[in-house]
Amino acid sequence: MAEENATTTAAPAGELTDFGLFGLGVMGQNYALNVASKGFSISVCNRSSSKVDTTVSRAAKEGLTEKVFGFKDKKSFVASLKKPRKVMFLVTAGPAVDAVIKDFADLLEEGDILIDGGNEWFEHSIRRAKELESKKIMYVAMGVSGGEEGARNGPSIMPGCPKEAYEALKPILEATAAKTDSGPCVTHLGEIGSGNYVKMVHNGIEYGDMQLIAEAYEILKHAGLDNAELSKLFGEWNKGELESFLIEISADIFAKKDEDCINWSNSEKLEAGEGYLLDKILDATGNKGTGKMTVREAATQGVACPTISAALDARFLAFNKADRVEAEKILQKGAPSEWPDVNRADLIQDVQQALYAAKICSYAQGLNLIKSASNQYGWGVKLGECARIWKGGCIIRAKFLDRITKARSCPCYRHCTRSV
Repeated sequence: MAEENATTTAAPAGELTDFGLFGLGVMGQNYALNVASKGFSISVCNRSSSKVDTTVSRAAKEGLTEKVFGFKDKKSFVASLKKPRKVMFLVTAGPAVDAVIKDFADLLEEGDILIDGGNEWFEHSIRRAKELESKKIMYVAMGVSGGEEGARNGPSIMPGCPKEAYEALKPILEATAAKTDSGPCVTHLGEIGSGNYVKMVHNGIEYGDMQLIAEAYEILKHAGLDNAELSKLFGEWNKGELESFLIEISADIFAKKDEDCINWSNSEKLEAGEGYLLDKILDATGNKGTGKMTVREAATQGVACPTISAALDARFLAFNKADRVEAEKILQKGAPSEWPDVNRADLIQDVQQALYAAKICSYAQGLNLIKSASNQYGWGVKLGECARIWKGGCIIRAKFLDRITKARSCPCYRHCTRSV
């Protein structure tokens, strides 16, 4: 292949690579380096060739030159892979996925495996898998959670696919997934669609988790705790039953001073301000599709998910800043000037216990939704395994998932479906 840039290299003549990845955004680049760092050779490709060069250059800086090989057209990329070929792609959900599948369907052969690692609607994945059946190409729809850091160092991976495809991918998936005392944070969840569904619900639970933390913050802030006290308190909570990634980073966020301020109107850096950064952040937020998907599915399945639904509603309210400003002018009339006196120690304990109980409810709601869909579609998802693979790598990782894993699993849950 004639290369367009010296930083892009093909595998040595006659040698084929273990894995292929198309789509080299932040997640794609980091997961490619994760694969390579675990000892697997990987071919990478992208619609724009500059990102191929960037990925190969990053690999060289990390001492992975002999494991990462760049290609600037899909045909050469596919030809560089060992059979059965394993091609993962990371592109924006929707029409872009269909376009990528169409291209690779003409290049792959019977027995090859095509993997979507994005946040796609599960019914679309089911349709796409059926469309590939005539070519006997196995399709995998796989949720990947953990963001940029997780992709590079170990995400929680949620694949739905034929068992044969999972077994072929298992060595790479287990090597690249996050590790906990319960093993790699990946498992075969069930047939096509199940991985998308579990990842969708994971994101819905994340919505609930963040809203519960926000409400705990609101109560304690109005009761008189300042940011330094809140940071210390959340740090203490993170040493006990509330230990989790979101509690940990909340403690860090509360303590963050206004050291680096950006004027977003012109992207110029401003001089450091005084006080805490949290107090200067606009109280408005957006919402992505997966939260809405989870609530819609809860309604479709007839499963109550009030914590997740309330969290989505709170995001809608927060986003509509202009109306809230106008409403405040009216609602402040007659409102008490300050909160009544409270016993701070008792309130802190009550909020801690309420937060823990509400988090359990949020996870239980999500798992019940997965159970309902699994029963409908015959996926056989083991709920204990869902909780287990969420213990590391992902945003909702938490200590108490051990308890949920045990509660949702029978002693032989690895070999039967009773935990559903």
